[in-house]
Amino acid sequence: MDWLWNLLLEVTWQQVAWGVGLFLATFFGSLAVVALLLIKLPAKFFLDSHDRGFWIDRHPTVRYSGIALKNLLGIALIVLGIALSLPGVPGQGLLTILIGLVLIDFPGKRRLERFIVGRPKVLHAIDQLRARFGQEPLILDEPEPPVPKPAIENSEHNSRVS
Repeated sequence: MDWLWNLLLEVTWQQVAWGVGLFLATFFGSLAVVALLLIKLPAKFFLDSHDRGFWIDRHPTVRYSGIALKNLLGIALIVLGIALSLPGVPGQGLLTILIGLVLIDFPGKRRLERFIVGRPKVLHAIDQLRARFGQEPLILDEPEPPVPKPAIENSEHNSRVS
């Protein structure tokens, strides 16, 4: 614990100002990037019928190289976001992790995205932001009603028990 106290005593006001400035710059920069992405998304992006293929019209080598690079960038952003989430490190770790998750491909990603965006407060906030910039609200698939389990009728159950 002495090393931590000594480190705190060595910090200057100039270093604190740089840290606060870096924190504010990354905070507002991350908010701007997330807002821009939400504004630019097509309204039908979260529909099952919306094709989300990456560079489908490109040569397969270019397409798969792009997909690999996109996933590597997403993983790098997740690692960076974890580092930025550590105490004492200036920056917006959670927003950086979120951007990284959007970039990478993994099983169940669409379902997770729809779960998050489908929350009423999240969807309302996104739609308000989109409306402020003249974009139509997001269109989501209607949730499928749960399939009821067949009930065992008492008369059939009683006849088997007797």
